[in-house]
Amino acid sequence: MADDRNRRRFTDPRAAAEAAFRAATTPKPSETPPQPVLRPAVAPAAIPGAREVVSLRLDSTVLAHFQKDGPGWQDRINEALKALVAGA
Repeated sequence: MADDRNRRRFTDPRAAAEAAFRAATTPKPSETPPQPVLRPAVAPAAIPGAREVVSLRLDSTVLAHFQKDGPGWQDRINEALKALVAGA
């Protein structure tokens, strides 16, 4: 027994990691495979008044105009654009 404690184990970390990964990802015979998630054929309708995240390039002077009053500048740009579209 004392001989076992003095003996060094030389293991390959890559082989140990691969074995652990294989054990974790191999399905057990008693497990049923996961069922695919069914997605609706038609995309859901957009919620009225919902906002979308977009990337928009603005001139620095336009951006400075809306940012000068502090937080809420995105809302102010949105209101200005809505007023422009409604007036058209």
